[in-house]
Amino acid sequence: MKLFLVSLGLLALTSCSNPFDSSKHGTIGGIQVDSSQWNAMHAKYKESALFHRRFKHKDVDSLIQVHQKSNLFQIDQIGKSVEGRAIFELAYGKGDKKVMLWSQMHGDEPTATMALFDLFNFLEGKGDGFDSIRTVLQENLNIRFIPMLNPDGAERFLRRNAQSIDLNRDARANQTVEGALLKSRAKSFQPRYGFNLHDQNIYYNVPNTKNPVSISLLAPAYNTERGVNEVREGAMQIIVGMNKILQQYVPDAVAKYDDTYTPRGFGDNFQSWGASTVLIESGGMKGDPEKQEIRKLNFIIILNALIEIAQGSYENYDAKGYEEIPFNASQMHDIVIRGLSFGNDSIPLTSDIAVRRGENTIGGDYFVRGRIEDIGDLPESYGYDEVEAEGLKFIPAKIAPKPLPNFAALTPAIAYDLLKKGYMGVQITQLLPTEEGLLHNLPIQVFSKTVFATTPFIDLGGTANFYIGDSTGKLKYAILNGYLIDLEKPLKEAGLLKNRIQ
Repeated sequence: MKLFLVSLGLLALTSCSNPFDSSKHGTIGGIQVDSSQWNAMHAKYKESALFHRRFKHKDVDSLIQVHQKSNLFQIDQIGKSVEGRAIFELAYGKGDKKVMLWSQMHGDEPTATMALFDLFNFLEGKGDGFDSIRTVLQENLNIRFIPMLNPDGAERFLRRNAQSIDLNRDARANQTVEGALLKSRAKSFQPRYGFNLHDQNIYYNVPNTKNPVSISLLAPAYNTERGVNEVREGAMQIIVGMNKILQQYVPDAVAKYDDTYTPRGFGDNFQSWGASTVLIESGGMKGDPEKQEIRKLNFIIILNALIEIAQGSYENYDAKGYEEIPFNASQMHDIVIRGLSFGNDSIPLTSDIAVRRGENTIGGDYFVRGRIEDIGDLPESYGYDEVEAEGLKFIPAKIAPKPLPNFAALTPAIAYDLLKKGYMGVQITQLLPTEEGLLHNLPIQVFSKTVFATTPFIDLGGTANFYIGDSTGKLKYAILNGYLIDLEKPLKEAGLLKNRIQ
């Protein structure tokens, strides 16, 4: 089992005379710490009530009431959103190092909120061999957590608040009740450290690689010149520690967010108010649409950073390591098809195609619409999935010639058999009222009165429903609603498909 250095801060928990003795790396209170133990820690304390991204304020409210009973946190309702939803703050610790963490100021950016509730569970734990960590945190830190600043946005799974204002662009004007609340809490508490917790889109990549950025970090600028004072340098040092542990989990999948000074932004203002502030942006990871693995990374790096702050050990990092982290590039797509033939007999054309999927929120869930994002010479573009299509050609999708009587007649096996025969859409003649608009993960488009959209050509911005086949017309791949399905393999992607009856 690979053993690695979790953080210098953890080393100070040992009783050895030299806490930085290399022979003691990975030891916490006599326990050897490796990735499997971090994983086990998160698995034990992962909040099971939050298991997908589209949870609501009521879910957070219920969990707050549970933690209220533990008496570990001082929990206060510090305000209400525009639509009257409660905004809570949890206070923890009796130390003199003040730390403030706030999450979900954008309603559709919930990954860190899940991680915070995992962290609350950990802090309430005991007798698991990690009590020495809790003692260090409790005795050295004074923490304020705001787990959901924008409950109205969370209710709609939208970025902005109920007034359509971006809370992270309201630090200067304080036009919103939620933005004004965050600023007032910061001014009264006067934190020395801040954590601004967000999600970024999944199409950022590490420059010149096909690696999606799983975690993006930033020590925000406090002035237009992007100067580095003691406060910002402290944030950089904390990030160096985060990056060290992230490289053990997601090597070459970490980047920096754009550091252009934003006078309206809260991170930039917290930095100027004297709080060493770290921005964490949860990005993308193949096979993790609900960001549960990235949630775990948030839990680990936030807990790691809090330990380092408690011990002061982050100061041992060289801030130059921060500059070595590359900035985000934006070259990712869901699918990139390279060298596909899709012209016609009179005007042949072979080119690259990029596909992206857009999410459409419906209730507490969502469905997907795939579209053609780009066409042309795309060697600098990358895909979560890629197809080398030299010698292959575009083949239009068809609608199944025979409708099915009801939705129950459409099994996954029947749907996949139709798909492999060139049919991407099937009509259901008698849908129940409860089935209209139903979300499903079948490998086919289902429609009743609305005709499924097929296209005889590749159209920029158009639907991504077509086949890729060889010169004989044999179908090799289906691009179904922006998902790539290898027709020569058993269907494994069905659980990830997010389609809707039209």
